[in-house]
Amino acid sequence: MMVAMRAVVQRVDGASVVVDGETVGEIVGQGLCVLVGVTHDDTPEKAAQLARKLWSVRILHDEKSCSDVDAPLLVISQFTLYGDARKGRRPTWNAAAPGGVAEPLVDEVVAQLRKLGAHVETGRFGAAMRVSLTNDGPFTVLVEV
Repeated sequence: MMVAMRAVVQRVDGASVVVDGETVGEIVGQGLCVLVGVTHDDTPEKAAQLARKLWSVRILHDEKSCSDVDAPLLVISQFTLYGDARKGRRPTWNAAAPGGVAEPLVDEVVAQLRKLGAHVETGRFGAAMRVSLTNDGPFTVLVEV
């Protein structure tokens, strides 16, 4: 079974991430809050593919994409997207890539989005983050590449 790079994407009307009391990333108004998970087999090519999908997926109002309306994205690394809680009472994180693999790939997603013309805010890799958002809909989708 091939495991894909994945993102939980929420259509938002504003979102922010705070680390140690400091706002490190914030988007205002219509946009996407994107939680990105990286697994062991992910590559820079998959990161670029995910960025293209995030920039062009038509999930904003009136079936628009971020590229259509220049909507911002808040991208946050989230290794727990690969948590497996099927057995026992504690999830395992075996499918999540270690930080040395994951951080450059999340950075690559951000870099590719910016290369496409996106305004991207981010969290802080590996930090204890507090994410706040107003989910617009509510609307949440899982995107895998």
